[in-house]
Amino acid sequence: MPGEVPLVGRFAGRHVLAEFEGIEPSLLDDAVLLKKTLAEAVTEAGATVCEVVSHSFAPQGVTVLALLAESHASVHTYPEIGSVFVDVFTCGDRADPERAVTLLAKMLGAGTVRMSTVERGEN
Repeated sequence: MPGEVPLVGRFAGRHVLAEFEGIEPSLLDDAVLLKKTLAEAVTEAGATVCEVVSHSFAPQGVTVLALLAESHASVHTYPEIGSVFVDVFTCGDRADPERAVTLLAKMLGAGTVRMSTVERGEN
């Protein structure tokens, strides 16, 4: 329709911030597994993965960043306490960041999930 703004081109999005606890510590120190799991969760939630990178810390811990066509997703792990911080931001209406976080929590076997969503831009 004339004047209609495309869904992805709109200056709007949802930013989900989450903390997971109760995860098997060995999973949270496995960069390869975390990259694969994050990519699967955001893809299943409707996002388009452009690239996934990671950095492992000494003596433990991993940060994974997924660059998405819709924006980004990241995890930062604390294997010593079985916890992870998660951040998923998607622009437009194509991807569902809450679903991505919920899927990731399930895939990692999180015992506790705390999640909040911030509406950003022109909603």
